[in-house]
Amino acid sequence: MPDKNCLPAALYRADQVREMDRLAIGKYGIPGDTLMERAGQAAFELMRRRWPQARRILVLTGTGNNGGDGFVLARLALQEGLNVRVRQLGDRERIQGDAHTNAMRYAALSGDWQPCGEHLPGDVDLIIDAVLGTGLERSVEGRWARVLGQVNAARTPVLSLDIPSGLHSDTGVILGTAVCADACISFIALKQGMFTADGPDCCGDIHFHALDVPAKVYASQVLSARRLDWAGQRSHLRPRKRSAHKGDFGHVLVVGGDWGYAGAARLCAEAALRTGAGLVSLATRREHLSPLLAGRPEIMVHGVEDVAQLEPLLERAGVIALGPGLGRQSWGQALWKRVLDMELPLVVDADALNLLAEAPRHREDWVLTPHPGEAARLLGRTVRDIHADRFGAARDIQRQYGGVVVLKGAGSIIASGAHHPPAVCSDGNPGMASGGMGDVLTGVVAAWLAQGWPGREAAQLAVCLHAAAGDKAARAGERGLLASDLMSHIRRLANPDNV
Repeated sequence: MPDKNCLPAALYRADQVREMDRLAIGKYGIPGDTLMERAGQAAFELMRRRWPQARRILVLTGTGNNGGDGFVLARLALQEGLNVRVRQLGDRERIQGDAHTNAMRYAALSGDWQPCGEHLPGDVDLIIDAVLGTGLERSVEGRWARVLGQVNAARTPVLSLDIPSGLHSDTGVILGTAVCADACISFIALKQGMFTADGPDCCGDIHFHALDVPAKVYASQVLSARRLDWAGQRSHLRPRKRSAHKGDFGHVLVVGGDWGYAGAARLCAEAALRTGAGLVSLATRREHLSPLLAGRPEIMVHGVEDVAQLEPLLERAGVIALGPGLGRQSWGQALWKRVLDMELPLVVDADALNLLAEAPRHREDWVLTPHPGEAARLLGRTVRDIHADRFGAARDIQRQYGGVVVLKGAGSIIASGAHHPPAVCSDGNPGMASGGMGDVLTGVVAAWLAQGWPGREAAQLAVCLHAAAGDKAARAGERGLLASDLMSHIRRLANPDNV
């Protein structure tokens, strides 16, 4: 897997990248053919590094500039003595401009170039996907869809050029059918859809080449989103003062854990402790006191059966994490109403979000952490709607409810208002799709808030720390990964002297 430190933080929409390409050619005098040559060369070099034993190369090309990049790679591979076959999707007579020039250069070497038949050649070591680029806006159907499906069905590694064919550059959604590549090399700028929704599944390991365009090209565009990872976020942390005491690091109150859901509240509270909160209290059902104290005595567990018993805990708290295991019965509703009247920073998750969807409020001092189902309820939409535009959904929740919004999922998105571009975390893994992970994240967010970080920064630190801890824990395997497996990794990663 490539070092994510080598990937830029700036992400862009497809129309912005097209404008960069236009400026590089029209204003800064870089011929389009030169950019295409650089793209094909960069892809070829990655191919040789990643699959040095591959000798039989199948290049699937479309009729646009993405296909032109593929012809450059095919020519370079042929010149190195590799067995190269090009299979054309679409009428070759439609190939124009620089793509046509490079197709002819390949053909001049007597390179194999044939229309794509009903079945792909089976005796190949590597497939190059150069079919559809960033301009795709409609669903891939018919013969094109069948070919992309055959690519995915083949037991052959795939390298996609610029973006996997069939993936929407802006939303990361598969348009009908898309290639699921082992690796993808993106040119000029990273596209925001590569890092969320279906993007991570389709792109595999992401690589990048700027094609040596001038820095002023990037200055022409305001980035549409920022890529975050723990490698970048941990640089914000500093060692603690030797004179520090627990009061310096805040007091988190977790409110939740109705009958049968004590585990969610316990995971949240322990995550807050492991992230460095000075004190953590937990307001839950009285019957949960003994098992919770036995399991983690550092949590100050309080039996709360009504709002009156919650009052003294509210007076001492600095930050409240509301929702893990809260439920939507009368007990949870009563606590929810009381906590929302407090003028304290809040982290709102789980059933607290579902209750919020039923009685919307707007405030600026909270962090909302919905998964797609909760996001759908907050917006009155379907989960499919949320998936279709995760950036837009996070933005809309933030506009309606205020504060900072963390839309969880593959490529969690952090939206914090019009003055800041959304951020998307590129860490994390599918092993984290298990119960309790969201409760842990809520505790991590609350802990950073308690330690003095503003809402946006606390959410960014928390999402990336949580994802990085999940990646550490997944080294033992993604299947069977438990939320509690993250605790020791959270502690190690939260200390700046540790890697």
